[in-house]
Amino acid sequence: QVQLVESGGGLVQAGDSLRLSCAASGRTFRTAMGWFRQAAGKERENVAVMTWNGAGTIYADSVKGRFTISRDNAKNTFYLQMNSLKPEDTAIYYCALGRQFTADGGYYDYWGRGTQVTVSS
Repeated sequence: QVQLVESGGGLVQAGDSLRLSCAASGRTFRTAMGWFRQAAGKERENVAVMTWNGAGTIYADSVKGRFTISRDNAKNTFYLQMNSLKPEDTAIYYCALGRQFTADGGYYDYWGRGTQVTVSS
């Protein structure tokens, strides 16, 4: 059984930074890991994904240059560093493990419960 637990969300002002963490447990080996978000009234969208070995990444155009996905193998945890946050980044952020390196959330089999990020202007 795989479990993913996000943490690090909160209320910040525009221009601030946050780091989200996703602690994984169980049989966690997968092809890819990723962060997705869903804003109120909108569909879920990809934010950033990474191959299991860290060799490849995909970022949404809206976060390129501001967000960075990374992992710590020793802690079985992966992260989303978010800088220069904007009000439009406000959403629930989910981490996920997937069977294919893709921005399509349909290929991700395990999901955390989400953490709220709110950016005030």
